[in-house]
Amino acid sequence: MKLVLSEPRLLKEGVNILFELVNDVKIKLDPDKLEIIAMDPANVAMVIFRLLNSAFIEYDVKGAEIFCINLESLKQVLGRSKPSDKIVLELDNEKNRLKISLIGDSKRTFNLGLIDLHEREQKIPELNFEGNIEMSSSSFNDAIEDMGIISDSVSLSMTKSSFLVNSMGDVNDAKVEFLNSEEVGVVLDESKEGITSKYSVTYLKKILKGGKLSDKVFLKFGQDYPLQIEYKITDRLQFLTLLAPRVSND
Repeated sequence: MKLVLSEPRLLKEGVNILFELVNDVKIKLDPDKLEIIAMDPANVAMVIFRLLNSAFIEYDVKGAEIFCINLESLKQVLGRSKPSDKIVLELDNEKNRLKISLIGDSKRTFNLGLIDLHEREQKIPELNFEGNIEMSSSSFNDAIEDMGIISDSVSLSMTKSSFLVNSMGDVNDAKVEFLNSEEVGVVLDESKEGITSKYSVTYLKKILKGGKLSDKVFLKFGQDYPLQIEYKITDRLQFLTLLAPRVSND
């Protein structure tokens, strides 16, 4: 196995966001992609990270490969990469470690020991969302930051004409309204007049660091239903998170 990546940020930022939610991960490789599916310890957020083979300038994976690694160690090594570096990943099965080379003005090599991760296989649930939104990552980030001033939870509401982000504290409240437009695309199921669901601001702030990967965010949710947040780069990357809703009496 040998992978060569000429855009360090694709892996570096992906791992940085994953590290906000989980400590250790199982990395799966097949001829088409590198994939990580992980659930945070509280079972509130599931993360699916995929780097397609077309994102790499060299992708030599003959069959399925699975290995587990500590994210903090991986994050620290990738954090030493420069934007102009090439990242080379090679699996050393004999010594049970991942060899990472950062190649630029010099060649720096790190060997990270693999770990045993005993957890059940994470299966992506089949969900039927009632509404979806496409908008600027920065606009959504700003709205969540605004609501975080008021409360540790935020309600997302959608009608056919608008998307509303609001938060209510003991004595204060705030809201941000986005009208359905070319900049904010709102699509609601024809059978619905409106939907609302509440989520943790703390988790959202961690997940929304995905805005470093793409300037567009794709949101899907329903009435008191999980929220899907997706960042993607066509033919290269997908970063998708499923966030459980907060209970109504929160």
